[in-house]
Amino acid sequence: MKKYLKKIFLSLVVLGFVSPFLLIGYFLTAYDYDISKLVDYKPEVTSRIYDKDGKKIANIFNKKHRYYASFDEIPPHIIEALVAIEDTTFFEHPGINIDAIFRAAIKVIRAGKAVEGASTITQQLVKNVLLTREKKLSRKIKEAIYAIKIEHALSKEQILERYLNEIYYGHGYYGIKTAADGYFHKRLEDLTLKEMAILVGLPKAPSTYAPTKNYDISMGRANRVVKRMYVLGWIEKSTYENALEENPEVFNTTLTQNRAPFIVDEVGRRFRDMNISDLKTGGYEIYTTIDLRLQVAARESVKYAYEESLKRIDAYKEKELKKLATYNAIENPTEDELFELQDVNITQLNGALVSLDSASGNILALVGSRDYKISSYNRATQGRRQPGSAFKPFIYQVAIDLGFSGATELVDIAKTYAYEKDGEEMKWRPKNYEKNYKGLVTLREALVHSRNLATINLVNDIGLSNLLRELKKFNIRHIPNDLSISLGTMSMSPLKLAEVYTSFSNGGVQVKSHLIDHIDKANQTIYEKQEITHITSIPSQSYIMTTILRDVVNRGTARRARVRGIELAAKTGTTNSNVDGWLAGYSPTITTVAWFGNDDNTPMYKRETGGKIAGPAFRTFYQKILKLYPQVKRKFDVAEGVTKVHVGKRMEYFSDISRPPRVEQISDPQEELLW
Repeated sequence: MKKYLKKIFLSLVVLGFVSPFLLIGYFLTAYDYDISKLVDYKPEVTSRIYDKDGKKIANIFNKKHRYYASFDEIPPHIIEALVAIEDTTFFEHPGINIDAIFRAAIKVIRAGKAVEGASTITQQLVKNVLLTREKKLSRKIKEAIYAIKIEHALSKEQILERYLNEIYYGHGYYGIKTAADGYFHKRLEDLTLKEMAILVGLPKAPSTYAPTKNYDISMGRANRVVKRMYVLGWIEKSTYENALEENPEVFNTTLTQNRAPFIVDEVGRRFRDMNISDLKTGGYEIYTTIDLRLQVAARESVKYAYEESLKRIDAYKEKELKKLATYNAIENPTEDELFELQDVNITQLNGALVSLDSASGNILALVGSRDYKISSYNRATQGRRQPGSAFKPFIYQVAIDLGFSGATELVDIAKTYAYEKDGEEMKWRPKNYEKNYKGLVTLREALVHSRNLATINLVNDIGLSNLLRELKKFNIRHIPNDLSISLGTMSMSPLKLAEVYTSFSNGGVQVKSHLIDHIDKANQTIYEKQEITHITSIPSQSYIMTTILRDVVNRGTARRARVRGIELAAKTGTTNSNVDGWLAGYSPTITTVAWFGNDDNTPMYKRETGGKIAGPAFRTFYQKILKLYPQVKRKFDVAEGVTKVHVGKRMEYFSDISRPPRVEQISDPQEELLW
């Protein structure tokens, strides 16, 4: 019997000794241990958008917010802190720590449950990328096998690089570079030892140790990391003590940190135009031309002008209520009666503003609606509306280039034009906005006061075919082949109008607008903007136009755009039935276009002209520019070859092309002819 029991005992011992090897052999042969996902590690990486000064505008990502840091970017103290708290023998073991496994096994046997982990950094990486977190023996065995294979395929530095980029650090941050930016708004190289310790301590329990949720607990965990480094002799006592006393500032920001949503959306559209489909996962560094401070100024300016319009409309309503009560003896007229009288729908009212650097075409600010949260549709780039009288300067510039001057007299009288439409004879009777006629008016006064009839007659003087040919230099599409061109009946976006207005603001050189300055990926520049310019006029003739548009601001239809302390040149635009209100203009260095109108193309209130509704947005924006950049250029340079002459009560400007009239016959612009 003793002999039999001895055999059984020996068999069990042998079986106990062989079983682990049999089990490991089974797992080695039963599964395909594909480690290519870690060997060829290509995680989805967040793209970042910056303004012109390198300030971050937003993060763009798909599901996981991750910045990638190469091993060379990672400070040595981060490596030391990680190894100290997670895997002290990392640089010695082959992927698994046998001693730690036995210690953990003994504690499990004594406690009857799992009380201590034995995973190395390599095993943790495997668990996060190749396996699940289920607590099963089979998973632990596969984890160990994977770890050994990984150690044979990758260097220790490569394993650490993958670990620090893959691990979750709480708050939606994947990778230590992401966490450093999110929690501390710092680059890795700028982190303090305490901040590094906070980050290194997070992966064990990201929710529990998150400094945005449990600051004190997070500091305690970080102190244990620092103490472990000190015990191992990896930091000096003074460094250790200073780190313990430090309480870093922690930021609780959104993942996207989106400070300019219209810019982010527009960058996405530009990427699609470039046939780049991985904006959210490709890890692009996108440097835009936007000035974040001016972007905020533009947003506030649009909001201000919108609110001022609502105040005026409320005042109009109150005034009309009084009229109704007076003329109809109605003590309390209903809102329905009031709406029918005014026929205005303020719920559809919206606005946009875009501003460019006149010399480069760089977009400095771009706002597509009064409130992105209410409407993300970008009216500044996607909207196509008729510019109305804001188009007139292009006609007048052609005239000036052909030898007309500000003193040239134009005929401001009514005419009836006959034309055929669908086989039927039609008649067109254009009118001035003021519904009066001046008879003769100088070219300067015609544009300053936006005289429709004088403009139409100017088109006749130039010749429609000649005008159309000359207008091609401005790159304006869909120009109508008839006299309605005088009233700006083509359609364009505010951004396009701003771009073509650089023909005036940039001394006769039109520049292509740019939103993206350059794009980097993996420390290589993959895109750089290309300057595209073409000449539309010569400086002297362009300057003559600037002097007229300056008068439009100082004493014409754009008076509401005036800003003390800086010269501005601009033109208003109000389309038929007050559907659109524009103000397009520029300072010596910055071109800006503001637009307002109803989204459904219904008329605004009849008194809301371009000058009245868009002027305040334009004015407020330039007032903010002066506060933000008091050194900005404030006066227009007089172009070479321009001569100033007093003509009557006004200063007039002439050149070798635009010469003074042979006989001075300047009509009094206030004199009206009766017809």
